Amino acid sequence: MSQGPDAPPPNGASALFTALLTLPPAALAEALAADPAEAAPLVQAAAEVGLAEGQLRLGRMLLEGAGLPQDRQAAFRWFHCAAEQGCVEAWNMLGRCLENGWGVAADFAGAAHWFARAADAGDAWAQYNLGHLNLNGQGVRRDPARAVGCYRAAADQGHPRAMNLLGRCCEQGWGVTRDPGEAARWYRLSAEGGYFRGQYNHASLLMAEGRREEARQWLEAAIAQAPAASQGLMRRVGVENWGFTDLAAPA
Repeated sequence: MSQGPDAPPPNGASALFTALLTLPPAALAEALAADPAEAAPLVQAAAEVGLAEGQLRLGRMLLEGAGLPQDRQAAFRWFHCAAEQGCVEAWNMLGRCLENGWGVAADFAGAAHWFARAADAGDAWAQYNLGHLNLNGQGVRRDPARAVGCYRAAADQGHPRAMNLLGRCCEQGWGVTRDPGEAARWYRLSAEGGYFRGQYNHASLLMAEGRREEARQWLEAAIAQAPAASQGLMRRVGVENWGFTDLAAPA
C-alpha cells in the first residue's frame, strides 16, 4: 500500500486504522462514499493507511473542496498514490488534472498517457476523455477516427456524454462516414440517458422533422438539466427559432 508523500503517520487513532483494514469491501465503500463533511476523518485515515479507495476519494474531495478545504496540489498527489496501486479511476483523474492544470502544470501529452492507460483498462470516462484529445489533436496527433473509436467504446458502456459526441461525429462526418440516421440514434440514446446536450440535439432533429411537441418535451428536459449559461441559450433558441413563445422562464 502506498501512503501519500506528505501524509503523517497514524497518530493514536489505532482503533480507527484497525477498523479500516478489517471492514468488508462493501462496508468500506459505503463508509467512504458518505456525506463528505461526515466522511472526511475516515477518508483521510483510509488514505493515510494506504488504501487506494481512500486515496482516490480524498483526492476527489480535495479537488472539489467537498468536506475539506480545496487543495488541488494535494489532490494530485493523492491521485498519484492511488494510481501507483493500480487504481484505474485514479489513472483517469491524473489525466484530468494534467489536462486542466489542476494542481500541476497542464500537460496534454501526460494527460493522454493516463487516459490511454485507463481507457485500455475499460474505464468509460477515460475513453470519453481520450476521445476529446484525439479529436482536437491535444497531446497526440489529431486522429478523428481514433476519437470515434474512443467515444464508441464509452458509449457501448452506456456513457451518455460519449453517446452525444458519437452522434455529433456521425452527423458531421468526423472520423466516420456521415450517417444522419446513426447520429439521430445516438442523440436519442444520450437524451434518454439524461445528458442535456444529447436532449437538446435530439430535440433539434425532432424539430427538423416537424415533431414539435416531442421536440418541446426534450428541449424542456434539456433546459432543466443544463447549467445556467446553457439554459439561457436553449431557451432563446426555443422562443426565437422554434416558436415556443410561451416557454417558461426560470422562477
